[in-house]
Formats: sequence, C-alpha cells, structure tokens
Amino acid sequence: MISPIMNTYKRLPVAFSHGQGISIFDTAGNEYTDVLCGIAVTGLGHAHPAVTKAVTDQVSRVNHTSNLYQIPNQTELATRLTQVSGMDSCFFGNSGAEANEAAIKLARLYGHNKGIDLPTIIVTDGSFHGRTMATLSATGNRAIHAGFEPLLTGFARAPYNDVEAVRNIGKNNSDVVAVLVEPVIGEGGIVIPDEHYLTELRALCDQNGWLLMLDEIQTGNGRTGKYFAYQHSDILPDVVTTAKGLANGLPMGVCMARGEAATTLKAGNHGSTYGGNPLVCAAALAVMDAIEKDNLVARAAHLGERMLEGFKTELGGAAYIKDIRGFGLMIAIELTEPCAELVSLALATGLLINVTAGSVVRLLPALITTDEQADDIVERVSKLIKVYSGDDRGRPRT
Repeated sequence: MISPIMNTYKRLPVAFSHGQGISIFDTAGNEYTDVLCGIAVTGLGHAHPAVTKAVTDQVSRVNHTSNLYQIPNQTELATRLTQVSGMDSCFFGNSGAEANEAAIKLARLYGHNKGIDLPTIIVTDGSFHGRTMATLSATGNRAIHAGFEPLLTGFARAPYNDVEAVRNIGKNNSDVVAVLVEPVIGEGGIVIPDEHYLTELRALCDQNGWLLMLDEIQTGNGRTGKYFAYQHSDILPDVVTTAKGLANGLPMGVCMARGEAATTLKAGNHGSTYGGNPLVCAAALAVMDAIEKDNLVARAAHLGERMLEGFKTELGGAAYIKDIRGFGLMIAIELTEPCAELVSLALATGLLINVTAGSVVRLLPALITTDEQADDIVERVSKLIKVYSGDDRGRPRT
C-alpha cells in the first residue's frame, strides 16, 4: 500500500504532542530533551509564552491578507531587522530556500543590469542552500544534486575557506557577479572558516564589484553569539538571508540587502503569496522582543563556550574523537567513524540530536537553555558517545 505521505523523509518512530522550554513530550507521554530545536528553528524553545500570546492575539484578528495590501507589522519587522543587521530592505518568503532563491534572482538581475548576459555566482563545496532547483544547484553536495539534473547553470564552485580559489575563478570568469557563502557551514558538519575569511571575501568583492551574499539561514537570529554570524567579523554583506530561528517555528524566511542590491528588485520582479503575512510577522516580532529583553545573544555566546569546554573535558583526547568544535550554539563532535546510529540511541535515552556529514554529532540547543540544563546535556551526550564507542570506563580513552 502506498503511504498517503510521499516517502521523502526517513522519520524516526516517534511523534510529539507538546513541549515546554527545552523539553518535548511524545504521544505516549515520554519526555525528551531537545538539543536539535527542529534543526535550529525553535531557538526560544517550545511554547514560549510571548510567542504563543503574539500568535494567538494575531490569529484572533487577521492572519493573512496577501502582499497586495499594506501589512503594518511586516513593515515594523523589516525596520527592526534592517536596524539589527545593517541592511536597507527586506523581502519576506516562507523558508530559507525561498530567501536564498530571492538572493540568487537578485544577483542575476544585478548582473544583467550591468550588461552581463550570463551572470555567475561563486558558491562553495560542502554548502547547503536549499532544495529548489536554483538553491540545490548552488549547494555544494553531490548527493543533493543526484537525480535532479540538469542543474541550473550560472554557478562556479570553490573550496570552502579558500579565498585564493575565489580570486582565481574571478580572474578567469568575467561573468562573476556575486559570492554566496555560509559564515559557518551547518548541514555540512559545522565547518568553521578561518577568522579572516569573510573579511577577505568582502575586500575581494569590493575590488571586483561583486555582491557578497551570506546565507545565515542557520547561523542567524542569535545562534552564534551575535545576532548574525558576520558580525563577528565586523563586515557588512550586500545581501544576507535568514530563516529557521526567525519566527520560532512558523514558516518564514527573509532576504535582506543594502546599497544597490537593496533597490535591484522592482515591482513584479519577485513575489510571495504568504510571505511576511501578519501571523508570521507577529511571531517574528515576539522572537526579536524576547531575544533583546532576555539578552539571548550574549546568552548563546556564554552557553556555547560552557558546553564546548564541557565536551572537551569529557571527550577530548579520546581515540574515537576526531574533533570537537563550536561557534556559539552550533556545536559539533566529530567521531573518527560514521555514527548515524547515535540518533536512534539518543532517542531511546530521551535526547533529540542529529548526525550530519556521516560522522558529526550536531547539537543546536535553544538559546533559553539554563547553565544546569547545558551541563546535563553535556553529561548525557558525552556518556552516550562513550558507550557507543566502547568506552565502558565512563571517561575518554587516552
């Protein structure tokens, strides 16, 4: 019998009924500690009271009108996002893929406006930008491409964290109009570039008249210890996209731009039926309020340092550990062997985690996590990895 749901996901054998904070409960009443946040989405945890109130209040009035009309709280949200990001204008969609799609279209139009017939965007190996045809073509992962060829043209690929490779592509391709990169590669295993990577890319783009476009779908909204990850580098991109934690679980993405890029798209060039409707904007405004009121950006930086040090103490030096790294509340524990089974084993112990890139345990805790909860997560995840790796002594191997 064919399932009424297309077989596009390898779902775990559990369904959830409700959550509170960093805890979530399945339909049988079992409690789990959520260290994945719906893949970096519920940064304020589950059932956050301010978000719940904002959404309830809004849906009792009007939840959708379309972008044929003025949407006052969309304008308010755009104003606040431009203030915190340093950008000039926003386009709202429903997802990170749509935000990146808007950025790609913007870059192509920017190139055509300069008389470039085949505008090219430099992207990187190991990246993930989405699953639409344009964003999967930009993605640097062959497994994402497989079966969907022919891919879109107009992309040139460079190794991640290699500014010289980007420079060489530009020397040999006069059609380059933009560079699109993740400040930290998320789906590809939490790959953190050199400290000056973005600064050097900014200088290179300035020298060539290219747009610097940053995919902050996963890194944005306070997760790295700054509101946006590029703010660690003291640079401004021309275009920045974000989604995931933007509305704490309601579907929303945004493409922001400044300068010439902010005025490239004109009426009729792009659009979205649902994008930035009153309901999702109410949620996003409540998220921004909570992040500011509770100082959650600094909190993410503190928690990230605390948990990273904890994992290094518990697991550092073990023979089965290849690397332990993190950037705010994006934490990776890379094992020397594939470890996908850890996801199911963690679930059985009441933990929601993720394994990406085959051997990387990816943790994306909520920004509202307490110190005590953070320490408990470190202890439980470390124990899980030790047992899985045959370390029955309860301490790292030397």
